[in-house]
Amino acid sequence: MSKGASVAIFVPHVGCPHKCSFCDQNAITGTAVLPHKDDVAAACERAIECGVDRKNTEIAFFGGSFTAIPRGYMTELLDAAQPYLKSGFKGIRISTRPDCIDREVLALLKDRGVSSIELGAQSMDDGVLSLNERGHTAADTEAASALVKEFGFTLGLQMMVGLYGSTPALDMMTAEKIISLGPREARIYPTVILKNTRLAELYLSGKYRPYSMDSAIPLCADILEHFENAGISVIKLGLHASKDVERDMLGGLYHPAFRELCESLIYRKKMESLIGTDKEATFTVPPQSLSKALGQRRSNISYFRAMGKTVKVIALTGQTEDIIRQTEDN
Repeated sequence: MSKGASVAIFVPHVGCPHKCSFCDQNAITGTAVLPHKDDVAAACERAIECGVDRKNTEIAFFGGSFTAIPRGYMTELLDAAQPYLKSGFKGIRISTRPDCIDREVLALLKDRGVSSIELGAQSMDDGVLSLNERGHTAADTEAASALVKEFGFTLGLQMMVGLYGSTPALDMMTAEKIISLGPREARIYPTVILKNTRLAELYLSGKYRPYSMDSAIPLCADILEHFENAGISVIKLGLHASKDVERDMLGGLYHPAFRELCESLIYRKKMESLIGTDKEATFTVPPQSLSKALGQRRSNISYFRAMGKTVKVIALTGQTEDIIRQTEDN
């Protein structure tokens, strides 16, 4: 596993006081089986066998609202992780709802080695939150974020793009407000319409019209840049690739390489600004960024070709800058 990895243990929809319009946790997590202490131990042991770098790896409980599950079950899972914290794992990461955070539960989490807490803000507009049956307000997110930081946890905030009742302007407002709360990390989830959800009913009735991919990718690219410029690490952009999601989705914003599509657009804009009126240009990028700069199926190269420009992108080993314009003598 790489630096900053996690041992992911999925806790399906249990304990949540609300079922949001978009939510089908079984499809999202790919499981409907509740994990128990033996499953936590087994996941950690598998990670150790794979050579995990323990000092840079958290044990992560995802998929539900961790602090809303029955307290005995929550402590069972946390207690099962304790021997692995003592063996050198970095800490424990959990995700939960903003309205399921208070001083008492934060003290309990701190005592059991939790290091990072992600809050599902989803939107910072109360109207959008209400329409999607979130059951909390933007003020709840603000208060919970302040408490998480006060207790010394790493704060992560999750937002969704294209929810029922939202607009690109409201989505960008959500990003700006999240930035103002000072999280260290963020996740951006474009809305996917899953079967057996309220959002599916709204979609099938014509009351909800999702963004097109052509409008969502530039929007998400802008939000990604806003977060990164603010020093916030975007640890996820797009719903993770899943056979369950692909089977159960009716529409919305899903692509297995959604983040790369957004990053490719960012690279294209950077190259475009550097090219100016020139007809030919060569750019060098770090090897790990080559596919993003070229674009999926070389879409960025095709874009410039359609404009009558010849663009080359090459990987430069050891290069640290994102993108450099090279001058060639002809």
